[in-house]
Amino acid sequence: MTFGSAANVYGDKVLSMVLTGMGADGRDGARMLKQNGSTVWAQDEESCVVYGMPQAVAKAGISTEDLPLERIAERILVELNLT
Repeated sequence: MTFGSAANVYGDKVLSMVLTGMGADGRDGARMLKQNGSTVWAQDEESCVVYGMPQAVAKAGISTEDLPLERIAERILVELNLT
């Protein structure tokens, strides 16, 4: 619901990360974000405790990057041109 709401309100101005977790309930909202032009990243399998949620997004072709947890903060700074 959160991703879907962000897609409806902010359109293409969202940078989202799908982190470790069970299930696939974030996939539909992440798809809405991508369809509206926002950026969706997923945590990579190696750094996840549970790869369910990021895997659902990655397998659906929604994420543009699959990142290890320890690199996400660095990539956010690069994405926002703060480095």
